[in-house]
Amino acid sequence: MQYRKLGTTGLDVSPIAIGAMTYGEPERGHPVWSLGEGEARPLIRHALDIGINFFDTANMYSNGSSEEILGRALRDFANRDEIVIATKLRHPMRSGPNGRGLSRKAIMTEIDNSLVGSAPTTSICIKSIAGTGTPIEETLEALHDVVKSGKARYIGASSMHAWQFSKALYTSRLNGWTEFISMQNHVNLLNREEEREMLPLCADQKIAVMPWSPLARGRLTRAWDEVTERQKTDEFGKGLYTQSVDSDRKIVEQVAAIAKARGVPQAQVALAWLVQKPGITSPIIGASKPNHLTDAVAALSLKLTADEIAAMEAPYAPHHAVGFK
Repeated sequence: MQYRKLGTTGLDVSPIAIGAMTYGEPERGHPVWSLGEGEARPLIRHALDIGINFFDTANMYSNGSSEEILGRALRDFANRDEIVIATKLRHPMRSGPNGRGLSRKAIMTEIDNSLVGSAPTTSICIKSIAGTGTPIEETLEALHDVVKSGKARYIGASSMHAWQFSKALYTSRLNGWTEFISMQNHVNLLNREEEREMLPLCADQKIAVMPWSPLARGRLTRAWDEVTERQKTDEFGKGLYTQSVDSDRKIVEQVAAIAKARGVPQAQVALAWLVQKPGITSPIIGASKPNHLTDAVAALSLKLTADEIAAMEAPYAPHHAVGFK
């Protein structure tokens, strides 16, 4: 595994990150398709064995169960100093007032809860700063204090408009606060809207990019009309890929054709397109089977030609922004 720096930091991360939304007790809450601890631990161990040291979770995943399962597995299987954990906050954790959001109170409460679940956190990512009712200055100063207290090493952001991210970077710089070092956003062959503003902004500011849903909830890995059990129950995912069905289908068909010609699974081709993209640091994959990990690592060495890339990109149609309103 060839590691890379996370943005402008000295932190070494694998070029693939494991999305721990896949691991959690389903009865604890969203998502209903997550794998319990018995099924999750062998996959986490396999990821470590092949050199992956980067794991992404969130306090809301299975209502904290994801952080707990990940934390126990990493304590048992890994050298903690070699591991990087990113977690996220904003979404509801409790009913009633102050159970969600990005206020100082919410941030300080949830970072302590995350520390209990997953041991000291290397990076904390926040969700979109839009629509929370909290002034950006309050959020950014609280995150700065979290880093200065030693409870997180860095801060990252996720899924917002480029102007919002630019404002956050400027506000932190203006006040001498800790700045975001990563952006976790929605980038794949079926949704390339971030190429317009966010990716150029991140390249200019040397921000690490960690795309979520790099395989479009699995749509890039199988025939368009094939439906999985997860797809049936993934309410959030149902709204992500409904705007340009005709063009999306053509893209999937191009991926399939190239995969067949290459003699590799579609997942490898679709992920290879992303990891070859300039400015991409570590796509976040959900691994519920061992071959998901094998395909992800193999994609790192699959070099696509310019003609293959052009063939997959040609059918693309513009999309309305989704995933961060």
